[in-house]
Amino acid sequence: MKKESIQKSFEIAKDRYAAVGVDVEKALNKLQEIAISIHCWQADDVTGFEKLENLGGGGIQATGNYPGKARNIGELRADIEKVLTLIAGKHRFSLHAIYGEFDGKYIDRNEIEPQHFSGWLDWAKENGLKLDFNTTSFGHSKSGDLTLANPDKAIRDFWIEHTKRCRQISEAIGKFQNDPCIMNLWIHDGMKDLTVNRYRYRQILEQSLDEIFAIDYKNMKDCIEAKLFGIGLESYTVGSYDFYLGYGAKKQKIVTLDTGHFHLSESIADKISSLLLFTPEIMLHVSRPIRWDSDHVTILNDDVIDLAKEIVRADAFNRVHIGLDYFDASINRIGAYVIGIRATQKAFLQALLEPLTVLRAYEANGQYFERLALLEEAKSLPWNAVWDYFCLKNNIAVGEDYIAEIQQYEKDVTSKRN
Repeated sequence: MKKESIQKSFEIAKDRYAAVGVDVEKALNKLQEIAISIHCWQADDVTGFEKLENLGGGGIQATGNYPGKARNIGELRADIEKVLTLIAGKHRFSLHAIYGEFDGKYIDRNEIEPQHFSGWLDWAKENGLKLDFNTTSFGHSKSGDLTLANPDKAIRDFWIEHTKRCRQISEAIGKFQNDPCIMNLWIHDGMKDLTVNRYRYRQILEQSLDEIFAIDYKNMKDCIEAKLFGIGLESYTVGSYDFYLGYGAKKQKIVTLDTGHFHLSESIADKISSLLLFTPEIMLHVSRPIRWDSDHVTILNDDVIDLAKEIVRADAFNRVHIGLDYFDASINRIGAYVIGIRATQKAFLQALLEPLTVLRAYEANGQYFERLALLEEAKSLPWNAVWDYFCLKNNIAVGEDYIAEIQQYEKDVTSKRN
């Protein structure tokens, strides 16, 4: 696409948006500031780099066998560096605990230390990224059906220690980068069939969390993530949304909303305003559920657009952290990253370009016909011309041009991985 035509279309779009009271330049400046926490696990299908055998399970399953996945840390970093050339803005990078540099040694999860992630700190700094962190309770011989909610004290203490160490690592990361590291805690704990001890397991989980969070840190923030159910754990989830919402409100912890972890008929966007009233901040894991939590690549659909709009309408950028969480092993993995990141940015651009001042005036005046009419007309305003200009301004591929770049990377790099 020619530079001149992109700029011309952008100027026309600016005038069109100005007619409904939208400052396009202001919207673009805000979009430039929005940091997305890019998940490391799309690059290697949630395998990690432990010497321990990753046993899978816990509701984690990357489906597909597309060739060229990252086989080691060097390849994973190279893939992410390629992704960064195809997206605009300064972003974050989210690590699971199993992605440390263990140098081929047997380091169990209750033994991990900040030193195992020092290489990631240097790499992130070189690439203009901030790091976030995640505990890893799945894929281990001690995972089973219950971890932090396990009545067996030995198993429970193992995972408590793992989580404590993850907090220590997150604190070290936050201190190094002079920006709080967001640490997400998700466990798969539950039951495949009916249980008669729901209260007991949740009581144990509460006690485990209290022990884990006993120490306050200054350079990291704790997030707790719920789930509707897990594969093989369909009947009961200890860490349900109700549990974590109650715990988060009571203990003032950040609640993570994974868009794939709820019933398909639920509106995740509608939860934003409620959580902001009762919890300090929100962490988002933006995914695309198909038949529930299938972790498909995020696309520009109504769910993601509504989510972005609700954050903009609530003026909540300073309290909402945006991350991605999907792992599709059936398509080019670098392509999966770029599609998802760009889709999320497009959603926020559309939200930032919404004629909110006029819409709020209509609503305040009871002019509901006018409100609905403008909401409908706003859908066809030329946001795509603004998006193309945003890409051009950031010197990245405009439109579908990134497809060819990823194809070339596959030919030169990933296709040569056995």
